[in-house]
Amino acid sequence: MTTPEPRRRWLLPTLLALGIVGTLGAGLWRVAAPPAGPVAVPYDRVACARCRMLVSDPRFAAQLHDATGTVHFFDDPGCALLQRGEVSGDARLYFHAAGGSRWLPESEVAFERVAESPMAYGFAAVPRGGPGDPLSPAQVLALLEAAREGAQP
Repeated sequence: MTTPEPRRRWLLPTLLALGIVGTLGAGLWRVAAPPAGPVAVPYDRVACARCRMLVSDPRFAAQLHDATGTVHFFDDPGCALLQRGEVSGDARLYFHAAGGSRWLPESEVAFERVAESPMAYGFAAVPRGGPGDPLSPAQVLALLEAAREGAQP
């Protein structure tokens, strides 16, 4: 009786192990990959990353995807813009359009003044280039920072 060559004895188990490790690695990479765009907000179950109030009203929701792929949710565009000013590195910011169901990336958003918003910043996201005199994200951020500085003694 002949015995199999030592090389052949470990070849199949090694190939199987490599295949399993490769499949698991690819699966984990897919799960850990940052989202390509806005994700569903778990309304009334997630707190705003800035003020810690529950994100409840889709008309004012926003989300920031940081460089690590972590998604931070916000209950008011003002919270999101103030947080964006403090985030270094690559980050993507999306705002829920106040009068619709779509998400607007920071490059396509403008803001109009509204009487009420969750944190009383008073801005709602609208598509850039729409009617009226909407403000850019930079203009709104400047107004928010000026108001914050004015509130300090």
